[in-house]
Amino acid sequence: MSVKIRLARGGSKKRPVHKIVVADSRSPRDGRFIEALGHYNPLLPKDHADALVIKEEAAKKWMAQGAQMTERVQKLFALKGLAEKPAIREQTKKCAPKAKAQERMRELAEKAAAAAEAAAAAAETPAE
Repeated sequence: MSVKIRLARGGSKKRPVHKIVVADSRSPRDGRFIEALGHYNPLLPKDHADALVIKEEAAKKWMAQGAQMTERVQKLFALKGLAEKPAIREQTKKCAPKAKAQERMRELAEKAAAAAEAAAAAAETPAE
């Protein structure tokens, strides 16, 4: 059984509140879980005491038993010093601009460089 530490969403529409839970990876996001480790309220300021509450002993116990954290939970645990920040993932090719947009950006950069050279040359020549 693959066990994950993840967020289960609660709250009403446009007012999210998340429970930090240990659950089987095959169970639904808001479905059955093994143990609740705390809660997270993203609407409160980050320095507020109730924004992120974690049962540290229980979390350490599950991490020692091999429970995998989702990336978001790992970020939250890093705020409390329970885990290291996750590595920043490389951007995929999908999010890069398409070929025509890249060509337009190159042309604009070349025009800007030429204009900067012309302005520098005009500034160096003495005015008559």
